[in-house]
Amino acid sequence: MANLFDTANAPEGEPTEIIAGDLLQFKVTNLVTDYDPTLYTLTYTARISGQQDEIQFSATGNASSYLVSVTGTVTGSWSPGEYNWQQEIIRNSDSARIILKRGDFKIIADLDNTAVDNRSHSKVMVDKIESLLQGKADSDVSTYSIAGRSLTKLTFQELLDARNFYKSEVMREKAILDAKSGRKGSATVQVRF
Repeated sequence: MANLFDTANAPEGEPTEIIAGDLLQFKVTNLVTDYDPTLYTLTYTARISGQQDEIQFSATGNASSYLVSVTGTVTGSWSPGEYNWQQEIIRNSDSARIILKRGDFKIIADLDNTAVDNRSHSKVMVDKIESLLQGKADSDVSTYSIAGRSLTKLTFQELLDARNFYKSEVMREKAILDAKSGRKGSATVQVRF
């Protein structure tokens, strides 16, 4: 395996996942012929869907590529989540900007950061629903009113249906992760003759 701290080994193209707190490095080589790095600046702007907070980072250019390098201190300050990004080229002479490309990436919490809940939304929902199911036997009242305000709880069957839905989502997420990492999922049947 090549030393990933060495900029010569930076992968080509934008990542699909970034671990908060890790050094982020990648290069973009297909732009240098049209956008001379001495005349243009390559930048990225990203934002979590539906939120106003954004992150920005730039690339440094040389004769063969633009290199993005963001320290772990900076990426460690980024909130985990699904981000939409855009690649922007800026003409240095007048700051004119053109958006060249758009995409998305996911920022994943560092497992060393104990303050962050690393569970997916689906796993959080399974855990919450199972907690409700455990308490259902103790307080099996489906509707009640206090001071003119009423509350209707989900039925036992509705909770089971919701739990089953989210469990299938967790299994789907696990299958996707297994496929990305090359592991054989539970749906794989191996036969030897």
